[in-house]
Formats: sequence, structure tokens, C-alpha cells
Amino acid sequence: MARKCDVEGKHGGHSASEEVNEDCPIRQVDLTVPKADDTSLPLLTFRMWVLGITSCVILSFVNQFFWYRTQPLTVTSISAQIAVVPLGHLMARTLPKRIFFKDTRFQFSLNPGPFNVKEHVLITIFANSGAGTVYATHILTAVKLYYRRSLTFFPSLLVMLTTQVLGFGWAGIFRKFLVEPGEMWWPSNLVQVSLFSALHEKERRPKGGTTRTQFFLLVMISGFAYYVLPGYLFSMLTSFSWLCWLSPKSILVQQLGSGLKGLGIGSFGLDWSTIASYLGSPLASPWFATANVIVGFVLVMYVMTPVAYFRNAYNAKNFPIFSSKLFAGNGSIYDISSIINSDFHLDRVAYEKAGSVHLSTFFAMTYGLGFATLSATLVHVFLFNGSEIWKQSKRAFTGTRKMDIHTKLMKKYKSVPTWWFLIILVLNIALIIYACEHYNESLQLPWWGVLLACGIAISFTLPIGVITATTNQQPGLNIITEYIIGYMYPERPVANMCFKVYGYISMAQALTFLADFKLGHYMKIPPRTMFMAQVVGTILAVFVYTLTAWWLMAAIPDLCVTTIEDSPWTCPMDRVFYDASVIWGLVGPRRIFGDLGEYGGVNWFFLGGAVAPFLVWLAHKVFPSQTWISQIHMPVLLGATSMMPPATAVNFTSWIIVGFLSGFVAYRYRQDWWKRYNYVLSGGLDAGTAFMTILLFLALGSKDISLNWWGNNLEGCPLASCPTAKGVVSHGCPVQ
Repeated sequence: MARKCDVEGKHGGHSASEEVNEDCPIRQVDLTVPKADDTSLPLLTFRMWVLGITSCVILSFVNQFFWYRTQPLTVTSISAQIAVVPLGHLMARTLPKRIFFKDTRFQFSLNPGPFNVKEHVLITIFANSGAGTVYATHILTAVKLYYRRSLTFFPSLLVMLTTQVLGFGWAGIFRKFLVEPGEMWWPSNLVQVSLFSALHEKERRPKGGTTRTQFFLLVMISGFAYYVLPGYLFSMLTSFSWLCWLSPKSILVQQLGSGLKGLGIGSFGLDWSTIASYLGSPLASPWFATANVIVGFVLVMYVMTPVAYFRNAYNAKNFPIFSSKLFAGNGSIYDISSIINSDFHLDRVAYEKAGSVHLSTFFAMTYGLGFATLSATLVHVFLFNGSEIWKQSKRAFTGTRKMDIHTKLMKKYKSVPTWWFLIILVLNIALIIYACEHYNESLQLPWWGVLLACGIAISFTLPIGVITATTNQQPGLNIITEYIIGYMYPERPVANMCFKVYGYISMAQALTFLADFKLGHYMKIPPRTMFMAQVVGTILAVFVYTLTAWWLMAAIPDLCVTTIEDSPWTCPMDRVFYDASVIWGLVGPRRIFGDLGEYGGVNWFFLGGAVAPFLVWLAHKVFPSQTWISQIHMPVLLGATSMMPPATAVNFTSWIIVGFLSGFVAYRYRQDWWKRYNYVLSGGLDAGTAFMTILLFLALGSKDISLNWWGNNLEGCPLASCPTAKGVVSHGCPVQ
């Protein structure tokens, strides 16, 4: 019998004391993923197509609908993964079993037998296509709603479609490195693998315990019922910032204690949507990655930010301590419309008159950390994974590459030819160039910008893919893409946004496709069938997302730009995207971070990010017995706060608490429980919260039925967003 391995997922190899077997290089995978395959199960069934397409359409519509909300909600594919189970069994019991075109190559049946797990996986792949968001929707929102410029439907659809499909090309090129090796384990997939096992297992309830299916149902029902409190009756549970209550008239105390608009000291949320909204489920994060996020968050929020703010770096006290808005020098909100000319470029004369755009110190610092994360990613992967990638490259060409048990089981199926991906890639790039040249007045991006964006995406897909596949954290390329095109092609905001989605999102989409391929790899789905489901689901989702966004922009007055303080349609994610287009596109990095701007010192973060992983690597070589050094992951640590803003302090503090209880306490001291229930718990909380959120909106929110009492005053920190400099005028704040 093969020995079980005892390797916790981490970068850069294993310690000398660990026993490793090539069949199971990662302990969490060994505990979760089944090591068998039933090739007799039918896949492309009638019920798979019906339930898969329906799931894709519904999730695409719901996620785009909630994307514009003040409290955005992403309904994950786990919700559909659960909901389709009874429907699949119902169809298996009721559909006719007649065989059509018997004894021909077109033979099929509406009901080939019991609803099986492989059908279920393919349905979930369709659902995954609609479970995220189309990042290019931000371009539509920024141009039409914030800039109030014309953008017709067809070029909008082309941008939406090409940004999503371009990632197939990069995924096809790098799948041998990011899917087949057992060390590339994609931790978030284990939630769904565990859930598939729970939903299809036939186990007897252990004495004094529950089956995983029963446990999931209990968690889902409990989460469903509980969310009535933070979702409607007692919304203060979203951010419990008790420090603000100690001094209700102190700006300083509220800046320190607010979890939504301050540093979040002592704040926490008793709401699963608060915990998992931006960083994903903490139950799916390996402990070493969670620990790096903790260190990064503490360093940024509780060391760097207060030091910079209270030392008044870049006139920090003129602005709120935590804000993504753009300010004039006197602390007032900057009037962006006043510096745009009729050609949709920067009006330089008006800009000189209005003065420079200013950022809160925290916002400027997040950009600096983005610079550091980028350089740290390249250096880290070179130092810790370079030899491994080189060995895998040689094995890929020589055919001697080692395989784990799951890759061996998948060898019985035909792989997807690389030329399939390359054809999609070439056609897609051609379509992008056509769209940008033909609609240049609207999109502003020249053909060379398209090729440069593609070059950046393909360069970073592998290093960032290695980090994502091993840590469940994904450093972004959004800042470096904005920086490059901002210098090369300044004062054109739409060109900057388009370059960012082609250079950044095509890479992110590639990683999404690769994660789905790994899910199919774990569940033994033929690669060509997976490819088909991904392509169909992605294209279908794009159409639904685009039509939904177009409808909402026409149907909701003042969407995203409302002046109503308690409006549910304030679009926080789109607001950050729009502000970024002003900084990097309209004004340009030279006037912010270059020789014409005041934030030039932030560029030193590039050097700091490059040096940091080298110091860790050096310490690991000098002190090889100190295994904890090898678990310092600088790209994750430096990029810990990359989602801030729009993520807030309470999202991180709550995520950290749950991540510690799961990844450290439960995994170390209750491993049997962790193995059986950890990922099922995550899926149940996701599903229960999502179902109740939708129900609350349909039953109450859509009809503006609300409760007005102090428990629904979110966190009770109204002064947290005030500046502290004397003489600065800020609406709603006491005079300093």
C-alpha cells in the first residue's frame, strides 16, 4: 500500500523530515480527493445541458444584478451545485428512458440512468461561467454613467466577449505546468470536491454524528435562517465596531475603530458575506497563506498607515484615513468633469487651474504595495519555483514528466490539442484589433496597445498561476498594466481601461479556466468535454451579463451616481475602477507618480518588493533548519491588502479569525473533523447566505420595505470618514 504523504501546501519544496510519495504530494488533496474513476458514467446527457445552461444564465443575471449594489454579493457556483441535485434526481425519475436512433452513432436517451457525479461536475462548470463577473462591465459603467459619454451596444459586447475568451489561449499554453503537476493543487477546488463527495456519497450516519450530506443541510439551513439578522433585522452584525461607541464624538477613536471606514481595530463581522466577500472562503485557505495575509494586513493597516497618516505624509490629514475617493488639495471631492475636453482627453489648461488630484495616504500606499507585489512575484517564483518549472519544462518536452495518481488516471482520456487553444487565441486577438481600430473613437486603444497587453498577460500567467495554485491568493496585474499604458499613451481614460482588461483580466480568466480544468482533473472529467463546457458556458454568460448591465443602466435612475446616502445602488466596485481610470488614464501616472506629481516616492516600492523575497530565500539558505522561514511568501504578504479598497478592515479581521480557527486550530488539532467537514461547512455557509440574500431582496428589498432602528445603523461610526487637519471643510464633520 502506498504511504500517505504529510506535506502541507506551500512554495519551494519540502522539509527533510517529511515523507513524500509521488501519488499524493499534498496532504489536503490526499485527505479530500477520491483516487478512483468510473468511466461508465454518462456525461453529455439531456439533463446536464438543461440544468447547466439554466444555472449559467441564472447566476450570470443574479451576479450582474447584485454587482451594482452598495453591498455587492457574488452568488458562487456552490449555490447552483447544491440546487441542481434534487432537480437532477427528479429528472432521472421522471424523464422517459426511450432510446432514440438506436444502434447508430447518434444514439441517445433523455434518461440514461441515475443522476451521477460527473454530470453534476459539468453542470457546475457551466455555473462557474456565470458565478464570477465580467470585469469589462466596469468599462461600460465608467464611460456611460460616470463620464457620461456615448458607447453603443456592439463594441461593448465585443469588449466583453474578447476579454473573457482571450484567457483560453494562455490557459492552453500553460496547462501542463499548472494542472497536471500534483504540487499545483488549487486549494479552492477542494471545497467543491468535498461537496460533490458529500452530495453523492452513500454512507451510514456514524453513531453520535452526521453524514456529510446531513451536516451540509444543517449548515445551509442554519446559515439561511441566521442571515435574516445581518441581512435585514440587525445589520450592525455586518461590522461590529464597538470601539466607536466608547467615544461617539471623537474623530480619532472612530478612525481607529471603524471596520468600514477606518483601521478596524477590534472590529469583526458576524456575517458570512462580510467574512468571505472579497478574499473568498477562509476555510479554503491553507494556513501558511492565511498567516502571510495576517502579517501583511497588520503591517499595512496597523503600522504603515497610521505612521504615514499621523506624520502627515503627503498632507494625509487633509483627507480621510481610509478612502478611495479623489480629492482637491483642500480636502474637497475633486470635480473630474471639469478637466475633460470635448475629445474625451485631459484638458490641460483646466487641470492646471483646478490643481492636482490628491489621494488619501492609504489609497496611495495600496498602489505602492501593488508595485511591490508585482516585482516580488517575479523574484519569488524565480527563486523558489524556478528550478521546478525548468525541470517540468524539460519533462514536458522529453515525455519523462512524473505524474501523481490523478494525472495517471486522466491519461486514459484524449487531451485537448494545443492548436485548439491557439486558434481561439489568434482569432480572438484579430477580433480585438478590429474592434479597437474600427471603434477607436470609443475605445481609444491602438493596435500596438492590444499586442503589448497580450505580451504582459502571457508573461505573468505562469508565475501568478503558480502562486494561485499553491496559496489560493492571486496577485493582480491591474496596477502594472495601468502604469505602462498610462506612460505610453496618457490622457485617454478608455484606452487605459481597455488595456487593463486585456492585459490583466485575460490572465485572470486564464487562471479561472485552469482552476476549472483542475476541478475536472480531480473529478476525472474528460478534458475535451471540459473544454466544450467552458467555451459554451463562457460565451453564454457574456451575453447574459452584457444584456443585464445594459438593462439596469436604462432602468435604474442615477445608477452608480446617486446622491441618496442610503441608496442600494452606489456601485462601490465600479467607483474604484472609475477613480483608477482617472488616476492612470485621464490624468496619467506622470502627473501622479512621476516627475510632475507628488507621489513619486511610491515608486521605491518596486525595489522593496524585488528585494524582499531575496532576503527570505537567503535566510532559508542560511538557516535551513528553521522551516517557518520557507513559509514566508512575500507576494502574498505584500499583496494581502490588494483588495482594499473596496474591501474594508472588517472584511479582513473577520476573515483572519475564521481562517485561524480552520487552518490552524482545526487542521492541527481536530484533523479528522477537518477532513470530514471543513469544506462542506464552507459550501453550506455560501449556499445558505446566498439563498436568503436573494429571498430578502425579492420579498423586501425590491419593495423598499426596511426597518429603521439603531441596530440597522451598520456600525455607528459616522465620524470615521472625516479628515483631521484644521481648517479642512468636510461635509458632515465637525470643524477642526
